[in-house]
Amino acid sequence: MSKVTKGGGNVFKDLGLPQSGELLVKAELTRQIHAIIKDRLLTQAAAADLLGVKQPDVSALMRGRFTGFSSDRLMQLLTALDRDVEIVIKPKPKSRRHARVRVSAG
Repeated sequence: MSKVTKGGGNVFKDLGLPQSGELLVKAELTRQIHAIIKDRLLTQAAAADLLGVKQPDVSALMRGRFTGFSSDRLMQLLTALDRDVEIVIKPKPKSRRHARVRVSAG
């Protein structure tokens, strides 16, 4: 029987990767870009034209590969897709030990 360990909410942190918070943010921003492109039924070439990037960059994003993009650049791509991006800073709840960075889409 295999041992199952409950994740902590950030797979990158669970894997012990450095800058796990940043990786989680970039993954979620990339997921949103992917969803919008799919929802609009855009080809990768059309998405590249709209975003001002090359088609191979769109291909990489559609496959979840975001290492060549900063969080700022991913947010710029979202605004090119007619999405507002809001950053909210607030105190963490006293019930939680550590503050966190999180992306939510509405």
